[in-house]
Amino acid sequence: MPSEPFLALGAVALGLVVGSYLNVVIHRLPRGESTVRPPSRCPACGARIRPLENVPVIGWLALRGRCSRCGERISWRYPLVEAATGGLFLACLQRFGPTPQAAISALLCCLLVVLALIDLEHLLLPDRLTLPGVALGLAAQPWLPTSFLDAVLGALVGAGGLILVINVWYWLRDEEGMGLGDVNLLAMVGAFLGWQGAAVTLLLGAFSGALTGLALMAAGRVRMTSKLPFGTFLALGGVAALFFGEALVAAYSRFL
Repeated sequence: MPSEPFLALGAVALGLVVGSYLNVVIHRLPRGESTVRPPSRCPACGARIRPLENVPVIGWLALRGRCSRCGERISWRYPLVEAATGGLFLACLQRFGPTPQAAISALLCCLLVVLALIDLEHLLLPDRLTLPGVALGLAAQPWLPTSFLDAVLGALVGAGGLILVINVWYWLRDEEGMGLGDVNLLAMVGAFLGWQGAAVTLLLGAFSGALTGLALMAAGRVRMTSKLPFGTFLALGGVAALFFGEALVAAYSRFL
């Protein structure tokens, strides 16, 4: 584990900057807008965000969560994504050290953060992110502890397992419970983490999604027929599988 403070600070700073760009992707990609041009602007009035106002987290706090031009509220999502990405970059460094695996893991975290937030808001998991994500996971295998065969199996098991769940649900309820975006997301996780990582992701995603759904139904917020952003729960499961998957599989093996 790295002990040099400047490495940790560098990881956090890089994560904050990358998180700022992830916010742009989360907002613009589902709307079919460029994530590069125009520069960052207020979603309400369209005014350009000044450089000092665009400093991750600090800019939002300095503005007290409001646009300096029109006074419209700026979503809490912006500093939360920036802070979360900085924390995830630091966690990747601490978990895997200053290695290519840490950089690849940070890339996976970025994809999962974006997909989780897009699905939460739009019930959408864009193929423009998941399918290239599968390719990146397979291409990164020389620098990961999993083998290329394990990565291929992970993508196939992840996709195939979820397709089976979708078909069973359709047979029982005569309605679609999930979309192919969820299938592609789990295939992407399997390509990075192998079949065991895909299995852990699916189990944790299904468990957390079921608990959340039951809690929301008990509170009267949703009905049995309401759709939940399952991709968001799969993304959370993927992050957990990245950091704790090996320990969970080992604990399960000891239990058996």
